[in-house]
Amino acid sequence: MSLTTISYISLAASLIVRIANKFGFVHKIIFLCNCSILYTECLPLLKSKNTVLDVRNVSYKAPKVESVFPMDAELNLPQDLYSHGLRCRVAEEVAGHSFDEAVENIVKTTGGKVPKRQTEEVAVCAARDFNEFYSGREAETPEATSDILVLTVDQKGMVMREEDLRPATRKAAEKAEHQPGARLNPGQKLNRKRMATVASVYTIEARERTPEMVMGLADEDKPDRSRCRNKRVWASVEQEPEVVIQDMFDEALRRDPEKKRPWAVLLDGGEKQLELVLGLVRSLRPDISVILDFVHVLEYPWKAAYSFYPVGSQEAQNCVAEQALKILRGESTQVVTGLRQRIDFAKHGPEKLKAAVKCANYLEKYGVLMDYNVYLEEGLPIATGVIEGACRHLIKDRMDLTGARWRLKSAEAVLRIRSLRSSGDLDAYWKFHRARELKRNYSYAASCAT
Repeated sequence: MSLTTISYISLAASLIVRIANKFGFVHKIIFLCNCSILYTECLPLLKSKNTVLDVRNVSYKAPKVESVFPMDAELNLPQDLYSHGLRCRVAEEVAGHSFDEAVENIVKTTGGKVPKRQTEEVAVCAARDFNEFYSGREAETPEATSDILVLTVDQKGMVMREEDLRPATRKAAEKAEHQPGARLNPGQKLNRKRMATVASVYTIEARERTPEMVMGLADEDKPDRSRCRNKRVWASVEQEPEVVIQDMFDEALRRDPEKKRPWAVLLDGGEKQLELVLGLVRSLRPDISVILDFVHVLEYPWKAAYSFYPVGSQEAQNCVAEQALKILRGESTQVVTGLRQRIDFAKHGPEKLKAAVKCANYLEKYGVLMDYNVYLEEGLPIATGVIEGACRHLIKDRMDLTGARWRLKSAEAVLRIRSLRSSGDLDAYWKFHRARELKRNYSYAASCAT
């Protein structure tokens, strides 16, 4: 067989395997080469979407030198049995379904067989370039807009296997007394969850409102709600909250490196989150508006109202509506003063007034973050609906499936893939991931390409 013939057969095999990677319909190929002592027969197997490819390739060898597989590098073949097309399909399936369902769906729709353990491994491998993908975007052109840049962060718990809990939680779980069938006592926790940190950065157009508009008391119509643009959401259960929050600020700096746009950070009042955010605000940009979620703040006046009025009564509703309007007008100190006066003259016991005392302390402590009258005039958002929705979508809808107990690596991989899909970056990431795979597996080919 001449070298010319081998070249034509190599080209044909290359085209067919590329079709397998992209579309998933291909016939079995057997490629035979026996024409030079410079290379030897090799037999890589590759599972594509519909079949198993049997491709005999050539490897070039030399003493004390690692073998080189030119056609493998040309096709960027993975190191295991699964083609990039099948691996991408596995990643999409595990992002939306349990691993068992993903295995079944792969069999039904492609004819390929990827066992459950290998499905988990493929997902972990597929998500390995997540951090590098986003950190490499620093050189991109910043957003050409003067609209508000919003940063928001929250946390959501995930049920984990005991060995993958954080040290403090694992220690508490080991010490906990197990009582089969017994109900939990008030305030008791199972100590089986690990907190995932969820972050989002997006652009939004300013919409000026008044406190009366927010409360539905204004005669004029509400302005149309601003829609988020260029929204990126992501979550991590493996990284510590400070790492995710730092990444959130890095994403904002990538979009607005000269810090010319107005920034707003929306939080729900978590102590640790607030401490970390305020530390970065002081060091990066002290003029950032740090805003407490108004819906979260409103929970405290509601509970305080039940210290004085029956639950569900009209009096309680009127009291909360009055206090909410004052808070929106930037008069939280007046609400605190009124609450403390009512507590002093109340005839109820300390236990009944506990919620009112807690509300007064909370409003007094975080009053500096409740300048809602200023935020509304500047058209800034005052609620964390975006990050609340991200917590539900990224974590609850997939990670809280009945009976699920996660291992750390697979949980992080699924969160990364879901984050890419929610941010609209999955296709761009997959191209980046394949380029990284080429560099990892065939460094000689990648160096030649560059």
